[in-house]
Amino acid sequence: MNDNYLHAGLYQNNYSEQENRDFAAIFDQITKKMVASLQAGESFDSAAMQQAVREHYEFCLRFWTPNREAYKSLALSFILPTGYRDTYEGYAQGLGKYVYDAITYFADTNLS
Repeated sequence: MNDNYLHAGLYQNNYSEQENRDFAAIFDQITKKMVASLQAGESFDSAAMQQAVREHYEFCLRFWTPNREAYKSLALSFILPTGYRDTYEGYAQGLGKYVYDAITYFADTNLS
């Protein structure tokens, strides 16, 4: 099995409580930037949103190195009925689809 395609359910959290708090804070900061772009009516391919997606991708690199298809697969979980979608929708209605579109664009533009 290619490591790029490991399902998130196989992720093992061997991080300390402090590390998990730090990760949650970083995720929250990035997600709030995405919410700001959504609420400002910016397109998913706007410079601000693409910068937030870049930060999200770099955040993901702490845990795994997704290629184009793997990163897009992760984004798919933001629109399917999953906890990931629920998290994004908890920030703002429609955020899951907006982030999905932005990540798909980012991956197609920047990843191989």
